[in-house]
Amino acid sequence: MTPFRIGIDLGGTKIELAALDASGAVRLRRRVPTPAGEYDATVATVGELVDAAEKELGGRASVGIATPGALSRVNGRVKNANSTCLNGRALKEDLERRLGRAVRLANDANCFALSEAVDGAARDAEVVFGVILGTGVGGGVVVRRHVLEGANAIAGEWGHNPLPLPEPDDHPLPLCYCGRRGCVETFLSGPGMSADHAHVTGERLSPGDIAERAGSDAGCEATLARYERRLARALAGVINTLDPDAIVLGGGLSNLQRLYARVPQLWRAHVFSDAVATRLLAPAHGDSSGVRGAAWLWENPA
Repeated sequence: MTPFRIGIDLGGTKIELAALDASGAVRLRRRVPTPAGEYDATVATVGELVDAAEKELGGRASVGIATPGALSRVNGRVKNANSTCLNGRALKEDLERRLGRAVRLANDANCFALSEAVDGAARDAEVVFGVILGTGVGGGVVVRRHVLEGANAIAGEWGHNPLPLPEPDDHPLPLCYCGRRGCVETFLSGPGMSADHAHVTGERLSPGDIAERAGSDAGCEATLARYERRLARALAGVINTLDPDAIVLGGGLSNLQRLYARVPQLWRAHVFSDAVATRLLAPAHGDSSGVRGAAWLWENPA
């Protein structure tokens, strides 16, 4: 049979499995609800998904897992996960025991970036920064198709840096769940956009509704313009530090097509260069990039 690799995206609401063949084609895909707040049931569900996939495909696969948070360099346990039942747990060891083999785990934003760097929108780029703009804000760094995790396993944790160069309408700086004020995530997440719109207009709308009404509603148009300025300043900081060939947007807000034209125009004023060659790209694989990147973890050295 054709060799294949399994990727699993361990999300807060769903667990997705995809089996890729050597060419990257999806041979099988399954999605099931995540057992909310139940760690043991989550490990069991992952095991059942892998067992069923291997039975259907007729062979044993490598397994990579995209997780919220990261594995601590101190004790190997999960930290910084918004799926809080994972925090402090020996997830890698427990999954390896259940599956009877080595597994590889990486942050879900890292897996997104890896997928888009290997065979996605940035497949021709040497240095890729992948951005998640969704319920939260995260990032991942891939260099020559290799995920960079960093000395503290927090490389790419862009969402918990302060928003650069706050403007008058950015104040008062919003409180982040991490305990600090003015984090990028509080401005650039979906809830952050909705909260900003409500603060200015008194009207609570979803990001999708704001985008839909922007052409005819001055308040919605102003909200998107503030969002674009903030995103441009935040990404300019990434360019000044990492100087990536490409930045790929993921998450629900990556569907705002106007970002890809407007943000690169706005970031020029903040990038320390006479020209900006970095490309801002929409994802090729959409919300499947996390699970695909998890599978590709076995393409790279551990």
